[in-house]
This record gives sequence, structure tokens and C-alpha cells, in this order.
Amino acid sequence: MINTILFDLDGTLVDTAPDLGYALNIQLQRHGKPMLPDAKIRPFASHGSRGLLGLGFGITPADTNFTAMRDEYLSIYDTVFTRSPVLLSGIADLLQAIEHKGLKWGIVTNKPRRFTRRLITSMGLQERAACVVSGDDAPQPKPSPATLLMACEQIGVMPEQCVYVGDAERDIQAGKAAGIQTVVALFGYIDASDKPAEWGADIMISEPSELLNALDASRV
Repeated sequence: MINTILFDLDGTLVDTAPDLGYALNIQLQRHGKPMLPDAKIRPFASHGSRGLLGLGFGITPADTNFTAMRDEYLSIYDTVFTRSPVLLSGIADLLQAIEHKGLKWGIVTNKPRRFTRRLITSMGLQERAACVVSGDDAPQPKPSPATLLMACEQIGVMPEQCVYVGDAERDIQAGKAAGIQTVVALFGYIDASDKPAEWGADIMISEPSELLNALDASRV
């Protein structure tokens, strides 16, 4: 019986794309490059600094200057990341419905702890979440199952009692590896080149309001 719903953070629970993009555009300006429109940045927002730097500068972790550029980006983001985060449309009602049913919910994200805690505290979510696990709380972030298993341990539930909702393939990979039922949030930061139907999730939802009914219908 499912009693706990775990969520990815960026693009699944909270809309952080505007601030992630704002930081990237500041960095692009610093390096004499043109800024990018929000619509182009948004699909990459779930891919963290790696995806954003790849989009903005065409670099990967294999490039010699990647670490320096990543550190610069994170330093910029640290000054702007609480500018305008909001719950994604429909999430507030979903969280209320989850709590009304007596279910627990938590957050498992690859976002570094230095940002995660302050972000969710600024949004009033800290006291409501049964757990908050960041990418650097475990030796390996998603797609490793380590942070999801850590969340289960913190809450005191078995993986088979949980579902994990995310908007990136690594979310589904991590959930499956942890033995947790998985849900793709199609309303998240999904790029046109992504193929969520091929990720192997148990459920796909187009709106947050579909989650609880989908769980009941699938009997997961």
C-alpha cells in the first residue's frame, strides 16, 4: 500500500526555471555572449548546471574549464535563487489533497543542499515535507538510487510503499533502481527531444491533479 509520495524539486514541485535562467544570462553577459530567452532555457532547467552550461556555452564536464564555469554559475545562482520560485500550477492543491488523505510526502532532488534548504524554507515547505534529501547528501546523486533509499530510511518506510514523481529520465532510473514506483510529470521541464514514454515509468501524468486518481487506478 502506497503511503508516501516523493517528489523531485525543480520542474516537478517548484518552478525554478526563471531564476536558473536569470543566473545563466548573467553569466553569459559576463562572457560577452547574448542572453537566451526563457523558453529556450526552460526545458534544460531540470538538468542542473551541467545542462545549463551545455546550453549556454556548449561545454561538458569533459572540458578543462567546466569546473571553473560551474563554480561561477553556482556563485551567481546563490545570489538570485530565491528571487521568484513558485509552486508549479496545481501543486498546492495536490499537496493539500495528499495531506488530507493522511499520506506523507517528501523531496528528493539533485540540487545541492546549500540551495535546497533555503529554497524550500523560503516557500514554507520545510515543516510540511516528511523529508528533504539533496543531491550531495549521498555519495552519488540520481540516477543512483542512493538519495531515494536515504529518503525512505529517514521517513521510516519501505521503497515499495513509495512512489517517486519526476520530470527527467534520471528520476525514473533512480526510482526503478530503488524499487520505487515511478511517475513522469509531463508538466515539468521536458525538452522536445526527450522521450518520456520510453523511460519505463509506471505512470505518466499531464497535470498534478491527475496523480492521486492515477495511483488509485493503477493500484500501485
